Amino acid sequence: MQEAGSGLLESAKRLLSTLTAIVSTRLELLANELHEERLRLTQMLFFALVALFCFGMGILLLTVFIVVLFWDDHRLAVLGGLSSFFFISGVLLAMLLRSKARAKPKLFSVSLGELTKDRAHLEADHE
Repeated sequence: MQEAGSGLLESAKRLLSTLTAIVSTRLELLANELHEERLRLTQMLFFALVALFCFGMGILLLTVFIVVLFWDDHRLAVLGGLSSFFFISGVLLAMLLRSKARAKPKLFSVSLGELTKDRAHLEADHE
């Protein structure tokens, strides 16, 4: 009788150890996903700010370009080139920001997938 109780106790300890390891792994995975999402949002904010800066500079330089349009010929090329550079930079960064926003992964998708696998594995073992 002692051996059966000891075996049952060992089995319960192993089950508890396994469950603790699973929960630990899942919590680490969840923390990683939260960290990745925070980095993605920080990057999107940076790109948005740079795009807004470039659009602002483009508008400012375009205004100066229009004012100077009928002035000396040499300044026009420089102002037009700078205006074009900032507008093109703003458009490219805005497109990059939009693609980043559309390509965002489902939050906790990896964790949810792993939990689904765990549940399926436990149900298979239970049957």
